[in-house]
Amino acid sequence: MKISLRQIEVFRSIMQAGSVTGAARLLFTSQPTVSRELARLEQVSGLRLFERAGGRLLPTDQALMLFDEVERSYVGLERIERCAQSIRNFEHGRLALTCLPLFSQTLLPRVCRRFYRSRPGISVSIVAQESPMLEESLVTQQHDLGLTEVEQVPRGTRGEPLFSADMICVLAPGHPLLAKPVLSLADFHRVDFINLSSLDVYRQRLDECFRQAQVDRRTVIETDNAASVCAMVRQGLGVAIINPLTALTEAGRDLVMRPLAVSLPYRVMLIRPEHRPASVSADAFCQALREEAQSMAEGVRAALRRP
Repeated sequence: MKISLRQIEVFRSIMQAGSVTGAARLLFTSQPTVSRELARLEQVSGLRLFERAGGRLLPTDQALMLFDEVERSYVGLERIERCAQSIRNFEHGRLALTCLPLFSQTLLPRVCRRFYRSRPGISVSIVAQESPMLEESLVTQQHDLGLTEVEQVPRGTRGEPLFSADMICVLAPGHPLLAKPVLSLADFHRVDFINLSSLDVYRQRLDECFRQAQVDRRTVIETDNAASVCAMVRQGLGVAIINPLTALTEAGRDLVMRPLAVSLPYRVMLIRPEHRPASVSADAFCQALREEAQSMAEGVRAALRRP
């Protein structure tokens, strides 16, 4: 015969209660049942666990040694129970996300704040990388979620439009163009301009728009990210046209936004790999993304309505 879990449970209850009667109350069973299981445990283990004195059970040295081991095992079981409850309540887990660097600086801080209100125990790993490495990591199913500017969905994934708003002009306070509530492309003729890298897809679209409008901007600085563009504009080195997420994040910090008369749409795609396991955490994070993207789109519109 082997020691059973029931016998260990009875032994632990006796050690805690100090008597068979107390153990029976803890276990919601009868005194004879407790006594019977204790006798079986002593028989199977070959240990003398208690001395009887005045109606109480006094644990022997052998019982104390066994109890130490039992308690260590029960601590492990209690941890497993807490972990199971946390999983059941979606309190723990890990979410892997990859995105362009600008999303880690603009959209995602707000999303994580919203997400952690209801999922405080889930850790989020954010890997910021540029295209095409971003798309390649999504194709190889390395992340649960991805955020891209590319409307073409990478193979092995499914995409969802997440955010859409027009590109925005940012200017330093006091710039002459602030006299106009809406800026046309012609307003940028011979104006000092801060540009993104020539490899940026939105820079290329912007260049084509100005070329067709026959507007000659004076590009004084090129830099590879929108936050750096804003820093240059803030120093009065020129004006810029950037994505609305960065514009909204940077506005008010010695920067002023102006809408353009021409629509230059900026879009964000939410990407989910098709071959990674389904995740409740990922679903919850996607919902937080949708809610915050809608909130930021409304924030952009409200900011542009203000004089």
